[in-house]
Amino acid sequence: MKRSSGFSLRARVAAATALGATIVVATLGVVTSVAISRNNVNNLDDRLTTASQVLIPSAASLELFLDQLASTGAFAVTIRTGGLVVASTPTQLPDLDEGSQTVDVDGDRFRVYTSRAVSATDIVISIGVPAIEAQRVTDDQQRWVILGGLAAIAASTGLGWVFGGRAVKPLVTLTEQVSARPPQPPQTRTGVREADELAIAIADMLQRLNDAQARTNDALGTARDFAAVSAHELRTPLTAMRTDIEVLRTLELEPPQRSEILDDLQRTQGRVEATLSALERLASGELSSENDRVNVDVVEICDVAAQDAMRQNPELDVRIESDTTEYMRALPAGLRLALDNAIINAVRHGGATQVKITVAREDACVSITIDDNGSGIPASERTSVFERFYRGASATKGGSGLGLALVEQQAEIHGGRAYFADSPLGGARLVLELADHEVPSDTA
Repeated sequence: MKRSSGFSLRARVAAATALGATIVVATLGVVTSVAISRNNVNNLDDRLTTASQVLIPSAASLELFLDQLASTGAFAVTIRTGGLVVASTPTQLPDLDEGSQTVDVDGDRFRVYTSRAVSATDIVISIGVPAIEAQRVTDDQQRWVILGGLAAIAASTGLGWVFGGRAVKPLVTLTEQVSARPPQPPQTRTGVREADELAIAIADMLQRLNDAQARTNDALGTARDFAAVSAHELRTPLTAMRTDIEVLRTLELEPPQRSEILDDLQRTQGRVEATLSALERLASGELSSENDRVNVDVVEICDVAAQDAMRQNPELDVRIESDTTEYMRALPAGLRLALDNAIINAVRHGGATQVKITVAREDACVSITIDDNGSGIPASERTSVFERFYRGASATKGGSGLGLALVEQQAEIHGGRAYFADSPLGGARLVLELADHEVPSDTA
């Protein structure tokens, strides 16, 4: 079996973990970077404020030390009185309002704190430091934040891969079980709900496939046996027909002899036609399904079958003994086929002139009893006569041997059985027991 070229579920879990970690780390990194930058600026402002508080009391004499402050390059100080610069380091800071501000001085950025001395003379002192110093500290700290975030993403990805493997292990095991030849019933208790639900669904599917395969194998076996027996049964009459045709072609026959062979040929042709018709009905019965069933009145079907039988056999008397109606879910054509064959079998092979049909219900079972006054069926043959192509000792010539097989098939299709017993009329009693799984409340 060709494997898919897509990513494994384990890789997807690791990728999802990495993506989630990236989003979380990126969000925290941005927040942390902003907080670091703001914190460093606040620290710098606190330093400048402290320095201003130290320098303001001695602002008048501070110009003597500005050269020393300028030599370190760490500070820039400018002192003003009445808006005029009275002292300054080489880097002169602009005239600013009180408070902390960031300004550009000759292309360099400075963080400046400006304060006013409370004295007789109006002295304003501005103290600034290069902003790049604070930015350098901020950059270093943010770099560590980035490195830490990347390490967290890598660790999350690795842990996602490790724990993802454990998480998808039930699915891997399930795949191995289903891929086995033959497939093994998957375990349905893995501790992972989704895997258990999938295992139950797969087990149910495998069971349905096994059942379908078993039904298919049974059907194929039945079809092979059916075809073999059918071919055997048809071979004999066809051989007889070929022999009759050859005799007609090769021999000069007298009219009586020719007429006798033609009659035999016609009887054989009728037998083949009857056999093929019965085979077609058997195949149709095998293909019937639950969807073909409808609510039918069994008594009415029996009555119609009885009327048709008496019309075709004027010497036959068929009586129906039952309630007015008896409904059940059934195959109308199948019931009619079974009744027709049962009556014909009694008349043709048993020589019956009287037939009594009784319909009765017991709970979810509907029974149809067919009694006749014919020759009956020996007890030793009452099971064998339902076999396909079987002809009893008292059977007349020309039958297909499939009539009672059709009766039994319809009984089985309706969830029941067919069997013979002694009849009070002196002949055979054929009983059809049919299962009715749904009784309509409005007609029962």
